[in-house]
Amino acid sequence: MNVGSARLFAPAEATTTYRPNLEGRHRRGHLWRVIFQVSTLVGIVALAALLYTVLDDSFGLVAVRNQVDPATLAIAGTPLDELPKEQLVELLGENVSAGLMRRLESDLPFAQRSRQDVYELVVERVVKPEIVATWSLSDSLLARGAIAETVAEKHPGAQLQFRSWLSPDFLTSPQASTAAFAGVRTAVLGSLWTIALTILVAFPLGVGAAIYLEEYAADNFVNRVIRTNIANLAGVPSIIYGMLGLAIFVRGLSGLTSGAFAGLADPTTANGRTILSAALTLVLLILPLIIINAQEAIRAVPSSLRLASYGLGATKWQTIRHHLLPSALPGILTGSILAISRAIGETAPLVVVGASTFIAVDPTGPFSKFTTLPIQIYQWTSRPQPEFRHIAAAAILVLLAMLLSLNAGAIALRNRYTVRS
Repeated sequence: MNVGSARLFAPAEATTTYRPNLEGRHRRGHLWRVIFQVSTLVGIVALAALLYTVLDDSFGLVAVRNQVDPATLAIAGTPLDELPKEQLVELLGENVSAGLMRRLESDLPFAQRSRQDVYELVVERVVKPEIVATWSLSDSLLARGAIAETVAEKHPGAQLQFRSWLSPDFLTSPQASTAAFAGVRTAVLGSLWTIALTILVAFPLGVGAAIYLEEYAADNFVNRVIRTNIANLAGVPSIIYGMLGLAIFVRGLSGLTSGAFAGLADPTTANGRTILSAALTLVLLILPLIIINAQEAIRAVPSSLRLASYGLGATKWQTIRHHLLPSALPGILTGSILAISRAIGETAPLVVVGASTFIAVDPTGPFSKFTTLPIQIYQWTSRPQPEFRHIAAAAILVLLAMLLSLNAGAIALRNRYTVRS
């Protein structure tokens, strides 16, 4: 009998010496399993608390007091909400300054406005409803009676209404000085313009750099320094990229980023504080992340796939184009999703580059002045009035919806290529 057979048929008492060690390994494994479960539970609780806080502030009761009673604005017995557009325009002109009428006409001629738009202007500029108190959703559901008593005692004449701060009007209205009429249309368009240009520039540059560093670049000192610095740039604070974008794109290349080179510069953005400057700054921010994740995805492709392609006579580029990229694309898209998610929520670099905190004009191209949803949320949360906290919560829901939609599209694209590969 050889040594292996002797170990195989060892007496039962000899194997008992291994049992305490086995039990200890099982205990340690169980302990780590519990730790991982607790970690997952903490993450779920934190996410639930975040969503609860945002939803709780996005809906609730409000106490509204009109500075002008709508009943006093009736014409020939016709109430305000039933007046035709022509009479609403006349009513607006009689109750606001001539300068304001000229500005409203300049923004959008009244002939092109719908009756509903004019009616909302009359309500905003003439009736002037004022929100005197607000309550969260939980308080509105659990203490409605006490809230009604408070309104009757402290705010006589005010009407108690249930309000959804997230509404179609909130999505289609521009920024306003009062929370009751403020919307996120301008900020949403600014975010979409910015992130679209960022993806358009950053994705091909990042993937191209990763392909070169992994497949073409020699393993020498210079290329190792480049790889190390790319990894270091991924951890640089975003405000540093904002300062870099200010120096390069806003000041150094203002002729390009303002559109002056093509005669498209707007007088308000001739200094280069445009969507294009913001997008190029975000490109610098996420480019290291895309390069690093693309490198890892390319490196994970088995070498046998390359060798088989070369063995059949394919060139290096044919191997990369037809075999390497299709296999690495799911991983590349995963890294790009993470990078884009970071870019869409950035605030600090865009503030440095020159994003507006208050703007009511929609962006019309890459050379327009702009704001974004994160900046709009920051501006509203810094206001002392409690109603701005509610519209900030509603804007957060819009931002989350945008982020999840972009990620869902990228994930669907990734899964499609995963099935094909």
